[in-house]
Amino acid sequence: MKRSKTKDENKVEYGTISLPIPLINKIKKRIEGTGMNSVSAYVAFVLRQILSSEDSNKNKELFTKQEEDDIRKRLKGLGYI
Repeated sequence: MKRSKTKDENKVEYGTISLPIPLINKIKKRIEGTGMNSVSAYVAFVLRQILSSEDSNKNKELFTKQEEDDIRKRLKGLGYI
């Protein structure tokens, strides 16, 4: 039998981060009219985007082995290696 989660189990805890006032003011201007309801929400959104992008790129190779070999051959043919 599955146990359903209580409201407290789904609760997210928050911390505090200090930002320079000029940066906060820039963010406020940027989010005007966007539906983003606070500077904190915007900063959390941006950080999630950055971190998820890093996670998805973590295991990707820049070039395949075949591409590396082709590049080496071209560089050798041009006299660079």
